[in-house]
Amino acid sequence: MSAALQMTAFGLALLSTLFLLLATCTDCWMVNADDSLEVSHKCRGLWRECVTNMQDGVRTCDQYDSILADHPVKIVVTRTLLISADLLAGLALATLLLGLDCIKFLKEDPRVKLKMCYGAGVTLGIGSILGLVGSVWYAVDVYVERAMLVSRNIFLGVHYDFGWSCWLGMAGSTGCFAASVLLTCCL
Repeated sequence: MSAALQMTAFGLALLSTLFLLLATCTDCWMVNADDSLEVSHKCRGLWRECVTNMQDGVRTCDQYDSILADHPVKIVVTRTLLISADLLAGLALATLLLGLDCIKFLKEDPRVKLKMCYGAGVTLGIGSILGLVGSVWYAVDVYVERAMLVSRNIFLGVHYDFGWSCWLGMAGSTGCFAASVLLTCCL
């Protein structure tokens, strides 16, 4: 039972960590959600903004000036939280891998392996909370920005909605949290 639970938690943690890494690296956190006939598809991310021409499929991206440049708070906070979540999830994944019963590392001391699995669960839990806060922070800021423009009857020609990278960050964080619960509460 314990080995099956460990393998389930490891698989979930691996998939969720990949989702978090993809969310951090991809550039579609905000996508244009205009109801009119569109010629281009615009995505804003944490690192750059891309526009895809819908007629010929040509994609151009503009990198943000610098990591240290003066960026909006939502980008800086989301970058920081997601990079921290990525690092913690990677560390937890490595610790969990060494703590699995099927791995021969420290095979003679099962209590240490169990503590490694528990520690990986705690680390995954902290990483998942950071990733979830970063993803939800960004999503709420997009929603508030859009709601303020609508309440003031300001239409700039395009408004943005949550992109697939934002949803991927939320899914990865939720999966890491579920793996954390499996490791800390069910083992």
